[in-house]
Amino acid sequence: MRQDQRRTKDNDKYMNQVEEVIKAAKKGVKSKKNEFVSKGYSIVDRAAKKHVIHNNKASRLKARISRLVKKAS
Repeated sequence: MRQDQRRTKDNDKYMNQVEEVIKAAKKGVKSKKNEFVSKGYSIVDRAAKKHVIHNNKASRLKARISRLVKKAS
């Protein structure tokens, strides 16, 4: 497998995880709100650490997750 194909596959995996967490936060299950925040932060931080997303975008996504969870409460 070529290096760019492997990196693309890995990047897609991280971005899909980020999108799933945001969708779950939008649904807003009240009983699992702390789980959404901690899992969401973890996934976003991991994507930023692997340089899939920029650090500022990671910060913006984390703020969005917390805002969505707070709104659902």
